[in-house]
Amino acid sequence: MPNAVVTGANSGIGHEFAKVLIREGYDVTAVDVNDGEGLKSLPCKTAQLDVTSPDSIEAFASSYGDGPLDLLLNIAGIMAHPDEDSLTTVSLATLTKTFNVNTFGPLLLTQALLPNILKSEKAKIGVVSSRVGSIADNSTGGSYAYRASKTAVNSVFKNISVELKDKGVTVVIMHPGIVKTPMTGMATDIPEAVSPHEAAGKLWGVIKNKWLEDTGRFWHREGYELPW
Repeated sequence: MPNAVVTGANSGIGHEFAKVLIREGYDVTAVDVNDGEGLKSLPCKTAQLDVTSPDSIEAFASSYGDGPLDLLLNIAGIMAHPDEDSLTTVSLATLTKTFNVNTFGPLLLTQALLPNILKSEKAKIGVVSSRVGSIADNSTGGSYAYRASKTAVNSVFKNISVELKDKGVTVVIMHPGIVKTPMTGMATDIPEAVSPHEAAGKLWGVIKNKWLEDTGRFWHREGYELPW
């Protein structure tokens, strides 16, 4: 049975992705900073994990043990309210908090679990980014902390893909589209917004079909490649 770790699994895309992987026959460890009812309702191993805390990451990696990890999905993310993330309002506190969760956390967790990942014969690392992280595709501006954190996480995981390709590890960078989650409460009225269930299902369709020839590329949930 393959093994998977999924972050951000108390709600939203992470929660739905954990359920997808359980149905697909993975031995899933679902984690979230909020050890709430959503996390506890999952029929798999669960743990509280704060990706902004090196101590929490180290404790989780230690508790995971020495076994292989076939799939690491970095899904946890945050987004400040637009009123707090504009050119005139964004603060160092907002920038730091957003980067800690969206960029530094996925890198440090991947680093901590790398020995386990390298024990898998066909490991994959996935990270949920966002189309707003594309520099070439930016036509609206705004969302300084969120947009920059996603641009940065794209760069980080492209970098990881280059270093790990000869070790047989596939890295998949994914855009879920507009999703109706607690993080994006304002998305409910947007016609193209989809449920976390639909987003997770389509992202799984992307990641399960990507291998080393596709590593380090940036994919929309509908399967087409996005520009950097």
